[in-house]
Amino acid sequence: MSSPQSDATLDRSEGGDYRIWLIAGPTASGKSAHALRLAERIGGEIVNADSMQIYAGLRVLTAGPSPEEVARAPHHLFGVVDPAVGWSVGRWQEAAITALAEIEARGNPAIVVGGTGLYFRALTHGLADVPPVPETQREISGLLYAARGEAEFREILKPLDPEAEARIEIGDRQRLVRAHAVAIATGKSLTAWQTDTKPALEPGSWKGLVLDPPRAELYARCDARLSVMLEQGALDEVRAMEARGLDPSLPALKAVGYREFAAHLRGETTLEQALDAARQETRRYAKRQLTWFRNQTPDWERISAP
Repeated sequence: MSSPQSDATLDRSEGGDYRIWLIAGPTASGKSAHALRLAERIGGEIVNADSMQIYAGLRVLTAGPSPEEVARAPHHLFGVVDPAVGWSVGRWQEAAITALAEIEARGNPAIVVGGTGLYFRALTHGLADVPPVPETQREISGLLYAARGEAEFREILKPLDPEAEARIEIGDRQRLVRAHAVAIATGKSLTAWQTDTKPALEPGSWKGLVLDPPRAELYARCDARLSVMLEQGALDEVRAMEARGLDPSLPALKAVGYREFAAHLRGETTLEQALDAARQETRRYAKRQLTWFRNQTPDWERISAP
């Protein structure tokens, strides 16, 4: 059920002249439902901006749109990539720009929705032309991470690139190591390189919204949603993915909850233990998303209730 606040936002959108809406927020904040209501009100098409929902086979675990929701409005870039293939931000940006151009050609507005901050930054700020980092430095940064562990490595990265340390998700070894390697090899932080870029979207063509519910309410919804995911078949999705024997370092297998439920399927934990661990990790992830959007999108309109 929508709130008066979200209905007011939808009402304002009908009178606006934006052709692209960017709707961001942490997991379980209600952004997908908000985007769907907006799409129905203005005849828009939805484009995915969630780095996990682009992969096929994990719709339930990643809270992707249901067949019923897809039937209510056109959806793009959901479940289109095989998990054996890892997509970069640049590859998503290219696909998103193509989708947005096709939507515009049909004369429809677009609603880009998701929780991956770097995807939105790629659209609104562009991607950095970072110089190649020598393989030797990448190896050194990787060895440092392995030797010190993530927590200590983050402390090493923080003075070199505090923004990257703050926005990179827990457990994302690849991006942490890259940020460190870029800073050391180029003498300039990855964030600084990313700042000096050209936006992919034309200024004035888009409107940004962030769903920012009270933290206690958000955490409660995170916990409740994981139970629903189990009821809807999340374990079956993880079981099928594990049967493929994919490299655990692939991005798709870093979906929140995947590691915990896979451990249960291997007999390492009980289901209740896996569920508790997944809930804790989901809350941590939501907290990092909240922090990122508050720091990186301060001028976007805030909505406290979906």
